[in-house]
Amino acid sequence: MIGRSILGALVNLTKPGMYVHWGFIQISVANLIVIGLMALTFILAIAIPFHRKGGRS
Repeated sequence: MIGRSILGALVNLTKPGMYVHWGFIQISVANLIVIGLMALTFILAIAIPFHRKGGRS
């Protein structure tokens, strides 16, 4: 129960969502942030080399 009250204090859910418009594309800011974080995670997963024991470097 305490976690819900803390989360409720950080995020005001009574306002309507904010949207971004690019021509015919309309997306909410929350979804845009999630897509950006997913893209960043994907890029980091490809860019950061895996640690290998021995073998070629």
